[in-house]
Amino acid sequence: MINKIRTIKLLSIWIFIVPFVAINSCLILITQFHELFPNQEEIIHWTLPYIDGGASISRAARPYPSWLIFKPAMFLTSFLLIKYWIYNAKIIESLGSNYKNIRKILFFGIASAVALTIHSIFLGIKFDNDLYRLFRRIIMLLFIIFEVTAQAYLVNTLYSLKGKLNKYINQIYLKGKLILVLTLIGVGVIAIPIIGWPGDKFKFVKHGLEWNYFIGVILFYLLTFFMWKNKNK
Repeated sequence: MINKIRTIKLLSIWIFIVPFVAINSCLILITQFHELFPNQEEIIHWTLPYIDGGASISRAARPYPSWLIFKPAMFLTSFLLIKYWIYNAKIIESLGSNYKNIRKILFFGIASAVALTIHSIFLGIKFDNDLYRLFRRIIMLLFIIFEVTAQAYLVNTLYSLKGKLNKYINQIYLKGKLILVLTLIGVGVIAIPIIGWPGDKFKFVKHGLEWNYFIGVILFYLLTFFMWKNKNK
């Protein structure tokens, strides 16, 4: 049990660090190091998209050489996500509980990693086709839906087993994960009309939501790192 917990702590901290560093490195690169971009039309001048929504994540990560950072980072994150969800299932099973949500946790967790991989593969590939652009948006939306659903099922499962897990987890961070997941669901529902609005009327709002929502999604893993105790006390 302790070895599984240590593995999950290690996986979770890297799942937070790798994408956080990657997307912000791409942002710094495309806004501050313009000379590195062969196509100067792709550069972005100063913006803080978390606040002003001046650019989308894909806009910062898509051009060369930004994708040299983004794509490997997302592939690594996808791999770590698959390992993370598998190890969570193993911990639940090790408690002697044939819990009904294990399959759902594995399905949605692994599906989110696959969707992230597919999105990363196609990022930067240019096709002047509406169906292709729609495909990319759907894949990114599926990643978010699958990821938040997996997180919700996991938090629900941990709460139902918290009596058995009390000596292994910090309840404060478990509550934090619950609040975070509920917030992500609530914001997602509220944002649907804005995201689906045609044209560029809410472009800056959409971009700001995208950056902050992505940080919210990976914050779940930082809380995971602090939630699990290092040893049985």
